[in-house]
Amino acid sequence: MTVAPLLELAAPRAPVAVEESEYRRLLGFPRGHELSGRALELAEWARRWYAVHGRPWWYARQAGSLALGVGAGTVEIEGTTFAAPSLREPLAAAEATAVALVAVSAGAQCEEEARRLWEEGKPDEYFFLEVFGSAVVEALVAAAAFGLCAWADANGVAVLPHYSPGYPGWDIAQQAKLRDLVDLERRSDLPGDVRVLETGMLRPKKSLLAVFGLTPRVERVQRLTTLVPCTNCSLPACRYRRAPYRHPLRRLEAVHQAPDGGDGGDGGARAPGAGSPLTRGARYSVGPDVLRRWAERRLSLEVRGDRTVEARFRYDGTTCSNMGRPLAFEYLIRLAPREEGYTITDLHCAPAPGDTGHTSMCKYLEDPDALMRDVAAEQPLLGHPLDAVLGWRRGMSAAGCFCEASSREHKWGLALETLHYALARDDAPDLHRS
Repeated sequence: MTVAPLLELAAPRAPVAVEESEYRRLLGFPRGHELSGRALELAEWARRWYAVHGRPWWYARQAGSLALGVGAGTVEIEGTTFAAPSLREPLAAAEATAVALVAVSAGAQCEEEARRLWEEGKPDEYFFLEVFGSAVVEALVAAAAFGLCAWADANGVAVLPHYSPGYPGWDIAQQAKLRDLVDLERRSDLPGDVRVLETGMLRPKKSLLAVFGLTPRVERVQRLTTLVPCTNCSLPACRYRRAPYRHPLRRLEAVHQAPDGGDGGDGGARAPGAGSPLTRGARYSVGPDVLRRWAERRLSLEVRGDRTVEARFRYDGTTCSNMGRPLAFEYLIRLAPREEGYTITDLHCAPAPGDTGHTSMCKYLEDPDALMRDVAAEQPLLGHPLDAVLGWRRGMSAAGCFCEASSREHKWGLALETLHYALARDDAPDLHRS
């Protein structure tokens, strides 16, 4: 049983309708929050700017072949092998016989303008436009999925949720191989391109490469709800919807619901429960949906035999000079056992193995030894319980580099808040992750 005929879809001038609720979510505001004042002004400005200057597009084509039996945890697409167990699992479960290769991009214009705003000392405008670019990418993925679903509905096929390099179980280093397979060069009508840097990051960065599984076993997908892409697709009024959209924030609220049925997220932080050293339902400096993604994709946790916790958090950013060269740093955080209040016993930050982008930071170029000494020496909240991060007043510079102390403090805050969120969400005496 095979999927046919082959499909190829393109939207060189894709209309984009960013839902207001999705934009607010990415900005980090709680569900139901109404923007006002300066925030409303900036949000409306970013939307207007992009409507005039943005060049969004998406492209999808069906791969000529798919093989799942070439090795443990591997997927072979048109003769190219990917080590991606998390991609293979749903394809095998749904008995997929083909995949669609998809590229979407908000265009280079958004990224270039955001960089200009940052260099002009306009961090607020920079932030709102950056986030709007992210919202555009989400809308484009939904639009591409709609196009695939329309084709699938007419051909008795089901579409699976998309997966991308950099998601859990699929190394971002394989991004370049997927870019080659998508083969954007075959379409001269696309207004831009997507390049893959040495780190696996994309340029323009507001872009995404993805694989959608295709299966003729429609009834099997309907039985296995985790294989229905609709739960992750926010496209409004879609006539192909098979299941209600379950926003990550709503799932988090269910996890963090108070014992009395109250909301654990929007009504203020709750005190730690009996025996718990962490505040549940806390207010963080970024939205819980963002922390959830970071906890899943950037954080690894291990509880050792002596009950101490070792966490590693990866931060990916860009330099503020040299055209925004990507860089990656790894944070090591060690905590005392849960019963000792998760006291922070060790902190360390250094460039991630293999990273070269940090050498292009302006302060590194001025005096590399001095900058790296500062990075290594900083150990905020050492000796304090992890819960202290909730009250830590720190620098909030959103610059992607590590040149300034306020920027480094900001990133330490993100690493510690992500760890706090992950442990508070899953806090239990038998917690064990690796």
